[in-house]
Amino acid sequence: MAKDAVQDARDELQKEYEQFRKQYGRVLEAVQRVSDAQPTDDIHGLLKRLEEVVEEVRTGGLMGSGAKGHRSALEKYLKITGAGH
Repeated sequence: MAKDAVQDARDELQKEYEQFRKQYGRVLEAVQRVSDAQPTDDIHGLLKRLEEVVEEVRTGGLMGSGAKGHRSALEKYLKITGAGH
């Protein structure tokens, strides 16, 4: 396999990983809101929002490919490098 193809796949994987890490902060914020909840807070609503945020980060929602993009880039990288066997 050409070094350029491997490097391109690695670069794409890195880009997708960085995008995921940026979005993962949203998950942590939603978890913190649940963690900080008091007895008088709408815990059901906070958990619903956490679920929505996780789904958006996983699938990308309307904003992008989410973790699906990373999965795709990882599969491509592993196939190109032969590490997926």
